[in-house]
Amino acid sequence: MKNTFGNNLTMTIFGESHGPCIGITLDGLPSGFPVDQKAILEDMKKRKAAGKISTQRHEDDIPQIVSGLFQGKTTGTPLTILISNKDQHSKDYESLKGRLRPGHADYTAYKRYNGYQDYRGGGHFSGRLTACMVAGGSICKQILAARGVKIGSHLEQCGTILDKPFSSDKEQCAREIDQMNQKAFAVLDPHKEDAMKQEILLAQQEGDSIGGILETVVLNYPAGIGDPIFDSLEGLLSHGLYAIPAVKAVSFGEGFGFARLKGSQANDAFICNRTIQTRTNHNAGINGGISNGMPILIHTCIKPTPSIYKTQDSVDYLTKENVQLKIEGRHDPCILHRARIVVDCMCAFVLLDAWMSKAGLEAFMEDPYAC
Repeated sequence: MKNTFGNNLTMTIFGESHGPCIGITLDGLPSGFPVDQKAILEDMKKRKAAGKISTQRHEDDIPQIVSGLFQGKTTGTPLTILISNKDQHSKDYESLKGRLRPGHADYTAYKRYNGYQDYRGGGHFSGRLTACMVAGGSICKQILAARGVKIGSHLEQCGTILDKPFSSDKEQCAREIDQMNQKAFAVLDPHKEDAMKQEILLAQQEGDSIGGILETVVLNYPAGIGDPIFDSLEGLLSHGLYAIPAVKAVSFGEGFGFARLKGSQANDAFICNRTIQTRTNHNAGINGGISNGMPILIHTCIKPTPSIYKTQDSVDYLTKENVQLKIEGRHDPCILHRARIVVDCMCAFVLLDAWMSKAGLEAFMEDPYAC
């Protein structure tokens, strides 16, 4: 449905990078849930640009909930959040009108919308709209957290620098999630943080950019959620994650590593220790598209920021001439560290929607007048 995603719970995202505001509407939330707006602000802060390794476009990113919330609790009707755009430099894009920026959606947007698209800052295709995903997904994350579900990500790889993986021990992993959720630059090995930042700064000095991989883990998600074939949990999560503009690959557990394993290595043996579990977790907590209660492990590849300061070959679609293009303006040399909270929040939305598909809306609602 165009800019709407979800089944029982839906999100609709609207706005453009250089318009007056961007926003999101969540429809299908349970009524009576107390929304922690300070927690939303904390998540928004993790996505905000900060320091030398990020863009110098600085937005307040204060979400304004304009419907669906009354006396601090969800009403169950559509909840709409608006986020103002205040630090646009639209003049930086005047010289680019008609000129296709390599790696961006300029050409495809032109073909899709017949030249009527807002090209400033990427318009509706901009990573700016991921702020909406965080604002809405943060509420979903709170609803899941109230039921014991933990979600966290770290920078598994930034450029050529590798971090250590999340622990396979559930209690240690839970502590690591808590640690990552308190950090602006989420790296498990503190010795790798400076190396990653130096690689980002080096790319910036060269007028270039780098990408990387995020590792995300979900703990305490119940078994039995998801559907076979078309609405598999992997499929739904991938659908949500590919809505993030910079995402170019998503894998689960061993992912492409399964190609080098034998069945005896890839299979996760079942054991019973009060509850049914698996001894290993190569399959990332999902079998047949349905959660099995083990941690859900996701690897998300974020491509290098396409806005770089090097001269590139391009085409002017207005004149149909080959041109050389050099992008001006304010751009991130790497968005990996800012994208991790976007991934967390999109996963939270998908997982809540999938859970509601099985349990129903009533399972997530409290009736203050129940007798």
